[in-house]
Amino acid sequence: MTPEPPADLDDPSERTDDDATTEEKDRALDRGIVEGTPRLHRSWYDLLATGVVAGIEVGVGVLALFLVEDATGSRLLGALAFSIAFIALRLGHSELFTEGFHIPVMVVAAKEATVLQLLRLWGGTLVGNLAGGFVIAWLIATGLPELGEVAGTSAREFTEAPFDLRTFCLAVLAGAAITLLTRMQSGTDSDVAKIIAAVGIAFVIVGGGLFHSILDSIIIFVAFHHGEPGVGVLEWLPFFAWAVLGNMVGGLLLTTMLRVVRSQERLAQWRESNS
Repeated sequence: MTPEPPADLDDPSERTDDDATTEEKDRALDRGIVEGTPRLHRSWYDLLATGVVAGIEVGVGVLALFLVEDATGSRLLGALAFSIAFIALRLGHSELFTEGFHIPVMVVAAKEATVLQLLRLWGGTLVGNLAGGFVIAWLIATGLPELGEVAGTSAREFTEAPFDLRTFCLAVLAGAAITLLTRMQSGTDSDVAKIIAAVGIAFVIVGGGLFHSILDSIIIFVAFHHGEPGVGVLEWLPFFAWAVLGNMVGGLLLTTMLRVVRSQERLAQWRESNS
């Protein structure tokens, strides 16, 4: 059952500290907490299943990216094609690891869930995303062997990248961008606005060559299944760890923590209602 805001929570319309923005901000936060709470209370099999589905959906986006890039030679056009993945994630309500850096954190800050449940969400989603991505990567490589060259070229951009400030910044930017997407989508009820946001962020992440831990891992998996040189488990693991670290810094510190500070009064009301 979907939870409701506590009855003793102040009505946002009664707040007077900033009439222009506070009511809308509080309602968006309430909506995010109400919709996000069930995500942290899922059973293990439900959590893993939604993670696997998300990995498959991102894999479909990777397929679209490769098809367009192979046909046109344009990464930017491929980025637009990839946006089908982020649209599917939103419409299908599946769980992507990097989408767990905003709403679930706000749920924990409101005391609607525990830190342990948050870590469980992250871990289960991450495993599910990689499992689903690995399977669909095999399907892509087996069914469309002609995409091996574009897959290998794309994968080596990540596996051969140095671990320096530039690549870490690319991972931080990817984490910030995907967390911004979840913020924008949780702040509106319009499906059209959510789709526009998904297309825009997909264009930024893929078109800009940002380091996204799940997306880029699936690209590497496709190249791995194709048997492309320089793309293996030993090349993937260091990249993956580097990308996850940067994604978490970008998502948690650059985006979510600022929202926590901005919404501290409303979060305090949630915590008081649960005490």
